[in-house]
Amino acid sequence: MDLLTNPIKDYAWGSRTAIAGLTGRPASGPEAEMWLGAHPSGPSRLTRDGSELTLADAIAADPVGALGQPSVDRFGERLPYLMKLIAVDRPLSLQVHPTPEQAADGFARGDVNYSDPWAKPEMICALTRFSGLAGFRAADQAAMLVERLHVEALKPVVTQLSRGDVLGALRVLLAWPGSRREVVESIVWAAGAVHQPDYELVRRLARQYPEDPAVLAPLLMRRHELAPGEALYLGAGVLHCYLDGFGVEIMAGSDNVLRAGLTSKPIDVDELLRITVVEAQPLPITPVEGAYVPPCPEFLLRRIVPGQGHVLDGSVPRIVVCTEGTVEVGSPIASHDRANPSHDQVKLHPGESVFLPASDGPIRLSGDGTAFSAEPQVG
Repeated sequence: MDLLTNPIKDYAWGSRTAIAGLTGRPASGPEAEMWLGAHPSGPSRLTRDGSELTLADAIAADPVGALGQPSVDRFGERLPYLMKLIAVDRPLSLQVHPTPEQAADGFARGDVNYSDPWAKPEMICALTRFSGLAGFRAADQAAMLVERLHVEALKPVVTQLSRGDVLGALRVLLAWPGSRREVVESIVWAAGAVHQPDYELVRRLARQYPEDPAVLAPLLMRRHELAPGEALYLGAGVLHCYLDGFGVEIMAGSDNVLRAGLTSKPIDVDELLRITVVEAQPLPITPVEGAYVPPCPEFLLRRIVPGQGHVLDGSVPRIVVCTEGTVEVGSPIASHDRANPSHDQVKLHPGESVFLPASDGPIRLSGDGTAFSAEPQVG
């Protein structure tokens, strides 16, 4: 097993307290994500034989030993998932992820939107209360909410929604033909007269993005609130935007994101609309014996409160991160050799993590803390 050092992404929407507080150190600025995995945009690092290397390099040196033959057979010689600690203090961009076929095609064409040839299904498991927008409302409900603003400039949006054309309404907003600041100011003024949470969220977004008509998204989309321990899965084509909270996120090992609003990052309205599926909705995932198992093969997530002992079998590559208390990770004592305990024993504190190669065999977790373990769905 290998202790990991994990990169932290300092995106502007991140928190100054969540990740820093978990790891017991000060933050110099916003910290949005801690990446735990082997993706080339931010691989974890480890030390072997006195030398530092990336987790990707360690896997490449012994793919079958690190990943196990079943994972190599299904996903190739790469870690098929990426786990993150995600700390959302300000809303993320309005975004969507592609299907496997769309990702492979976009990558092959050299489309700059596709940095990987793989899809990016993802799941968020809340550590604190966590909220986001995901999936569209019914078109007639969205039309009613927008019409309630009584903003003359939004009539084309209402018209599209009244026809049941949600994507048409979104296209009007994202490719607004007139003064963007002027229409946002009109939306903000009108939303202030409606004392409901969805309209207040519109105003909140407008304070951050005063020239982006996509601030109207809360009236077009469904809002989701997760309590700690609850999880939501977002497959391909689901339009979404995380709003606030702290959680463990896991996804396929891809960084393919199509953005079209509420961001300073590059956007591609046409491509986002092309791959967005109006009917696609997020899926709540209820854990079974601590395991959150989404409908995709690249990953599952386990929440483990080990107490006196919890044994994970071998044969798959795992990353384990401690989120509370302390968790000891080590090989169980073989029944035929109880006088000689494991040669590996690591105590994890909050924010610390370890990579468990498939070749390590069964692993025992113990302690008074809580850990999350990521692994592919194979076997």
